[in-house]
Amino acid sequence: MKSKVILLAVVLSVLIVPFSSVFGAEDKADLDAVKTYLIGKATDLADGAKVLTQSTDAYYDLAKAANFDYAHMWKDHPKEVAAALESAKKQWIVISPIYEQMEGIVGGVPSLSRYDAILDASPTGKEDPENATDFTIDLPSGDKLEKPGSLFNLLESDLWGYFPEDVEVADVDLDGNGKVEFGELLPDANLAKGGADALASYSADLLKAAGEWEPTESDAFTALVVMIPTMNDMFGSWKESRFVEGNDATGKAFSVISRLSDMNDIISSIQVIYAGVGPLIEAKSAGQHDQINQGLTDLKTYVDDLYTQENDGKRFKPEEADLFGTEAQDRAETITGQITQAAALLDVTIQQ
Repeated sequence: MKSKVILLAVVLSVLIVPFSSVFGAEDKADLDAVKTYLIGKATDLADGAKVLTQSTDAYYDLAKAANFDYAHMWKDHPKEVAAALESAKKQWIVISPIYEQMEGIVGGVPSLSRYDAILDASPTGKEDPENATDFTIDLPSGDKLEKPGSLFNLLESDLWGYFPEDVEVADVDLDGNGKVEFGELLPDANLAKGGADALASYSADLLKAAGEWEPTESDAFTALVVMIPTMNDMFGSWKESRFVEGNDATGKAFSVISRLSDMNDIISSIQVIYAGVGPLIEAKSAGQHDQINQGLTDLKTYVDDLYTQENDGKRFKPEEADLFGTEAQDRAETITGQITQAAALLDVTIQQ
């Protein structure tokens, strides 16, 4: 009899423990994983932004030594100037996607979203005085640049010369191949150094804020609801960029890295957030969870397919960009509606 009781206890333990462990774990959010992901990306950005300042410092030092006579600087030190600018541009191209890979979190979490505006999203005060983020860059010249817009856009615009008034010498064959191509010019050294220094400073601040952030379910659901339905805006900036309009582009950003690449990275960061809260939804409604999860997967595949075609040489037309943006936005709004419903079921507050 005693052996039967022991056997029964063993059987029950085998049956009950896995059952309780599975259902006790899967209905909980894993927000620690979201924070760990954010800190990893923020660390990479902060480290990479420091590296960028080495190149912009080198360019600034060359300009200062020439008393900011850029033509004279280029005549006397062409190799050093070209090397400094090439290094700065390459590093910008390295760190810009790193930020996009966490923008879904930074831009969507209310306590972190100011960093998104400063680093990547704010218009300039000239473009939109009311909505431009209010911060100031101290330039090495002693001047102050108020409401400068996002720092990644400022540096892209300066280094690749989107604004003629900020170009010190145009039409410089930096790579020595006998042709002057897009971005071959001498940019304003004060803007380059001031912008890069500010980017490094705010990237370090973001890393600190990421470490101090205590994520909540409300933060996660708010980020999803805020960031997913931004497809139309991103397709709009892609449409106005050189990737669609070529040399006739009206947009002054997103012409070095395709906005389609940015969208892919942003959606990936959104998927990180959803992976953290998905188990909560699955515990309430497995069907709804599957729909949301598949919707995000399909949205990323949709954008990725366009990006692959673009990389293979396909040049899309502006009217096609409009159609793609509408389709992506419709998909995004459907997903957002499903997540909003799930938040209501779970009694999770979406922050305003």
